[in-house]
Amino acid sequence: MTSPSNYSTAPVSEFLLICFPNYQSWQHWLSLPLSLLFLLAMGANTTLLITIRLEASLHEPMYYLLSLLSLLDIVLCLTVIPKVLAIFWFDLRSISFSACFLQMFIMNSFLPMESCTFMVMAYDRYVAICHPLRYPSIITDQFVAKASVFIVIRNALLLSPVPILTAQLHYCGKNVIENCICANLSVSRLSCDNFTLNRIYQFVAVWTLLGSDFILIFLSYTFILRAVLRFKGEGAAAKALSTCGSHFILILFFSTILLVVVLTNVARKSVPMDIPILLNVLHHLIPPALNPIVYGFRTKELKQGCQKLLRCGL
Repeated sequence: MTSPSNYSTAPVSEFLLICFPNYQSWQHWLSLPLSLLFLLAMGANTTLLITIRLEASLHEPMYYLLSLLSLLDIVLCLTVIPKVLAIFWFDLRSISFSACFLQMFIMNSFLPMESCTFMVMAYDRYVAICHPLRYPSIITDQFVAKASVFIVIRNALLLSPVPILTAQLHYCGKNVIENCICANLSVSRLSCDNFTLNRIYQFVAVWTLLGSDFILIFLSYTFILRAVLRFKGEGAAAKALSTCGSHFILILFFSTILLVVVLTNVARKSVPMDIPILLNVLHHLIPPALNPIVYGFRTKELKQGCQKLLRCGL
């Protein structure tokens, strides 16, 4: 294992992840709720995917997009949480050079993939409510396939330079990452080189992608609200809004936790460094655990499909 000494000149071949540097006694207490949330996220998303796959009535574009969101949630959870739990339970702090940058790539690209998926889902609801007669001809299976390819390629291509630039830095000293995950800035700070370009590229790329997605989501819901307010039929407005309720709640979960993570990182001098670390971990766990539950309880067809699957399993 590479020595964590600040004065070592040997190239770094692996890193050591130190969760909660100031409060390492938290780890044993946190492992139980994190484990339960992880099992909930895996179980709920897997159940949702199987239900949509087996239930013919759910073979529609809206549910295909929800399946894509569940797949992204599963990959994010499996990328981050098992390693965190391994640190908590077995003190397995080391992570190889390549594994660290693979984790960094997945985290940096999959989170914007989720926001892009929310944007496509918002467009789906916009067409369904504002142009219901044209919905079957616009939102087709082919549209979902093309949108899925766009979501993956856009974010993978634009954010792959982040781990590539970080991997090309020269690591010749300290190899201790004061984080539970291989976050770009946490790793870059260990290099002997100037990483300003890396930091600027990540900031511009991530916020350009997330910002454009949330602007389009906002515009979609603005048009939806304007259309709903014009409905004159009794209960028509409530029925139209109910179809967007689950989607809006998911966006609220995602954006609220992301905003808290950003604010605590901006104010890192005013808060203990362990708080942003914990929030970073929770941001990869809470939305994946809650997303399928919200849709399962609020969508009648999906709820019935899940109940049917569970009855067959029992």
